[in-house]
Amino acid sequence: MFNRPMLPTLSDNAPKSKEWSYEIKYDGFRVLLEWTKKGITLTSRNGKDLTAQFPEITNPDYMEPPADLPLILDGELVILNNPFQANFEHLQIRGRTKRKDKVDRLALKRPATFMAFDVLYYQDDRTGTPYIDRKKLLKKVINSVNHSHIQEVQAFKNWTEIYETAFEHLSEGIVVKKNNSSYTYNKRSKHWLKIKLWRTVSGFLSEYYPGNNYFTVEIFAEDKQVPLGRFKNGLSNEQGETLRTFFKEKGENWRLSPSIVVDIHCLGVEDSEFREPLFSNFRFDLKPGECTVDKLKWDLALLPENVEFTNEDKPLWPGGIRKRDYLVYLRHVFPYMKPFLKEKKLTVIRYPHGIGDESFFQKHLPEYAPDYVKGWKQSDGETALRADELSPLLWLGNQGALELHLPFQRAEAEHPDEIVFDLDPPDRSAFPLAVLAAQLLKYLLDKLEVHSFVKTSGGKGLQIHIPITEGSLTYQETRQFTEKLTSLLVKEKPDFFTTERLKKNRGNRLYIDYIQHAEGKTIIAPYSARATNEASVATPLFWSELTDHLSPSDFTIQNVIERIWDRGCPFESYDLCRELQPYETMKEL
Repeated sequence: MFNRPMLPTLSDNAPKSKEWSYEIKYDGFRVLLEWTKKGITLTSRNGKDLTAQFPEITNPDYMEPPADLPLILDGELVILNNPFQANFEHLQIRGRTKRKDKVDRLALKRPATFMAFDVLYYQDDRTGTPYIDRKKLLKKVINSVNHSHIQEVQAFKNWTEIYETAFEHLSEGIVVKKNNSSYTYNKRSKHWLKIKLWRTVSGFLSEYYPGNNYFTVEIFAEDKQVPLGRFKNGLSNEQGETLRTFFKEKGENWRLSPSIVVDIHCLGVEDSEFREPLFSNFRFDLKPGECTVDKLKWDLALLPENVEFTNEDKPLWPGGIRKRDYLVYLRHVFPYMKPFLKEKKLTVIRYPHGIGDESFFQKHLPEYAPDYVKGWKQSDGETALRADELSPLLWLGNQGALELHLPFQRAEAEHPDEIVFDLDPPDRSAFPLAVLAAQLLKYLLDKLEVHSFVKTSGGKGLQIHIPITEGSLTYQETRQFTEKLTSLLVKEKPDFFTTERLKKNRGNRLYIDYIQHAEGKTIIAPYSARATNEASVATPLFWSELTDHLSPSDFTIQNVIERIWDRGCPFESYDLCRELQPYETMKEL
């Protein structure tokens, strides 16, 4: 007999005491992973065998079996966008795919991860063991397995910390678990509670279906009514009866002209369908005409309430790209920018009235900044800007800070934590020179077993980033390293590359800037927008994307988020690679 996993109970409120722990709720397939001498099997909560559809988890080539088998883990099968947010749409595609060749291609493009949150059997049945002890055992087991696609779901002790983490990363929600609770198969328990991180969207009612009791919600796309999704849950008996009567008396064939505006809780909107919709309330303060695509994007962004946004419709770039578009971009891209902004001083270029007007640099915290915008106290008495939390970054975005520039070291450190080569062609038409230089540098770095990453500058060139552990190399040592590799490239292709700082002496050659990597200097942050006509973005790339057809103008604030959701972030393993660098080789070069 198949045992279904233990399930949490939906709740609006989370208990906040030492008796409870908190986990991120991932948007994926609930799965039991069983590891025996025959291999790994994946079974859904309804008993469906998913083993063949996720070879990156079950393939023997990936396996380092734990010391004792069998092993049974409970968890969520996901495709991660970032460490705390999953991509359910891509997972659904994988779940429906049957052909092995297509499964293998998808597994390579967007690999799945089994996020384990419980251990049910290891050396013995563990279901009767308290949750808090099972979590300790789980950590030990995951560490011993060393499987890159089997990870542990972290347990938080502090509600505020996990809520801020879930909110920043647009997670599905939070699961609250009682520390002394046992695990019970085939049961929905109140010792496990799930708190949804609702996105609340507005629309007007348009249709009612008597056969299944669903209501359709629509919005306006320009002047055309378009469906947003359907719902039936969340209404009280009285509210449901009132609406059905209204549709019957005022509607035509159960269809109503735009008049009643409602708020719907959901986890998102995909292909005119809500994800897990729940009626919230009537919006008598909103007119149907105010329910637009713009408002939908704003609502789904789940913006923090403590930031006051102003003049959202102000144009910032040509082509009608407004401040609201930029703010929504910043909100969605923040989880991918945060690792690079963390504990760094920030220099911004502000364009208060858009890129066609005046601009200025700003690196100090202004007196008029709200309390939630923090900074770094300096010895000269000034306070440097800091924006490694969501609200300060959005506040700066509202101020017209379009470009974000970062130093190569943490605010309170002496040594760098990354190396960057800046590949600067004479103009965009010469961008293929940057591609060639990056490919040659990649070849040299691979020979040295140095892990490297590449991004567009958002302007006309490319930048190669090398993550390093703080203190592993001094600025002098990184300078020797970059100068040596740069000299090799210039010697190999003197007609293509140069280290000449004066533009008038470069001719049509690409300038390899290694001098820029120094204390006090800055580089454009990954995923920062740029003040270009197309609103381009300094975009992390996969090395395979470096082709003659690549253009930095391909990546803008209007398409980079969709690109991340589709392909993942190329800098995902940036921090992990710090510990893998061959530091002695780099020093001796």
